[in-house]
Amino acid sequence: MKNATLFLMLVLASNIGLSQSNDTGNWWIYFGNKQINEKWNLHHEVQYRNFNFIGNTEQLLLRVGLGYNLSENNNNLLLGYGLIYNEPYLENSDAKTNFNEHRIYQQFITRQNFNKLSLQHRYRFEQRFIEDDFRLRLRYFIGLNYTLIQKETLEKTFYLSAYNEIFVNTEGNYFDRNRLYGGLGFTFTKNIRSEIGFLNQALQNSSRNQLNLITFINF
Repeated sequence: MKNATLFLMLVLASNIGLSQSNDTGNWWIYFGNKQINEKWNLHHEVQYRNFNFIGNTEQLLLRVGLGYNLSENNNNLLLGYGLIYNEPYLENSDAKTNFNEHRIYQQFITRQNFNKLSLQHRYRFEQRFIEDDFRLRLRYFIGLNYTLIQKETLEKTFYLSAYNEIFVNTEGNYFDRNRLYGGLGFTFTKNIRSEIGFLNQALQNSSRNQLNLITFINF
């Protein structure tokens, strides 16, 4: 209980500090997974992204998917749909516009465990419908979690988390963006864990830092 309280205090302190500045954005992220049976699972997520702490919306992302386990929780195929509401600033202006993106995606996830280290690879192919525009994009994600204290169970333990994800377009400017993340996580139970971390997102001609507050729940 003491460890969980300490972790929540760290999250709140980071939020208060960042609420005074627009230099760093803030992403609130929820990932959920419902295991239907030993083979099928339902993925769902909500991501609320802000230009500052809260209230200056950058993007709202809703994503669902139906997955199939090729082996016991180590290799998963998934077909999904995403609805993305965007509120970007107009170039060289304080005014904003807004538009919706509809996204269909297919992905393959494979996982490996090495004592205190867990490794994940994710390969994703996206079909993006942005108003009257249609685009294709490929994404490759590699992430790792490292448990700080080895226990018989992973409950009530801290862990380090890191990942890198590169986005590649199929035409035009092939490099779309790259995301590099590092954070600290706490496992409350075998089905619930949370993380706080920083993400750097590099685009064609700019980059931006984001505070990430993430919750994972398995049902």
